[in-house]
Amino acid sequence: MRSVSLALVLAVVCVFVSSANASQLIDRNARGVKLAVDAKGEAMITYTDRGQLKHVLAWNAINAIAPTQARAQVAFKLDYSGGWGKVHKDLWKTFGSRCGAYDGPELAWLVAACKAPDGSYWALQAWQRMLPNYGVAPTAAQSVWELRLSHWTGALPVLSIGTDWAWHQWDHLYGTYTYLGQPVFGFKSTSAGSPLDSFGRNIYVDTLDSAYGAGWKRENSFLTHSGDGVFCYSVNPHGAHPAGKGTAYRATVEGPGVTPDVMWEGDAPGVYDQALDVQANAAITLLDDKQCRAN
Repeated sequence: MRSVSLALVLAVVCVFVSSANASQLIDRNARGVKLAVDAKGEAMITYTDRGQLKHVLAWNAINAIAPTQARAQVAFKLDYSGGWGKVHKDLWKTFGSRCGAYDGPELAWLVAACKAPDGSYWALQAWQRMLPNYGVAPTAAQSVWELRLSHWTGALPVLSIGTDWAWHQWDHLYGTYTYLGQPVFGFKSTSAGSPLDSFGRNIYVDTLDSAYGAGWKRENSFLTHSGDGVFCYSVNPHGAHPAGKGTAYRATVEGPGVTPDVMWEGDAPGVYDQALDVQANAAITLLDDKQCRAN
């Protein structure tokens, strides 16, 4: 699903409660993944990890709440014992799935999804969140595919992105991340831009057929801005790394709470066009964000 405009002027035994800040991480490099949901609204994820069969029970979360400093974001309770901590050790053997065929919205990075008896949706997605910036070859730890679980009703998060040029020369991406019409953002982060609360979100941008090489390569990741969910990024040289200008870009972001992760993909803006740049500058100005300025 490719989108190039910004909807112009902007008119995505072990039992624990995770503090994960996204559609929730279940495991890495999982194989043979299966999803089942019972009549009580509990999900069982079955998969193989390094040759070992695993069963993970998830429950107690749906959708997301708006950013607040009064409480943590919603999160699943997860039981990696196959049921020991909640019912009995071999729950997976008697777990009866009542989840029907998935008829919800299209999802990026989809592994499995279904529709529960109560009408809510469950989904598993997998993508490489940890890739290093600027097309650097990843280590084994950085190249993992994260398996992520979501549970939701209603509309998905919305990742809106427009493209133009920074200083008339560098490809530039700008936009907003919202959920149910409200901005998605966090309140605290490290100096490197890693969220320190359960609300912050990073936009992970990949570039296609760039100076980094053929195919999709990671360009960078950056936080949505606190207070308004706005972001902007210039694809220019970074230190010894050349500008990662590609023929297209894609951006993936973790969903707030336990909503699905969303992805945007669009063509590069191409050769500088003054008229289009003026239109984009007007859209950026209307975002009214102190960190994103038209130029």
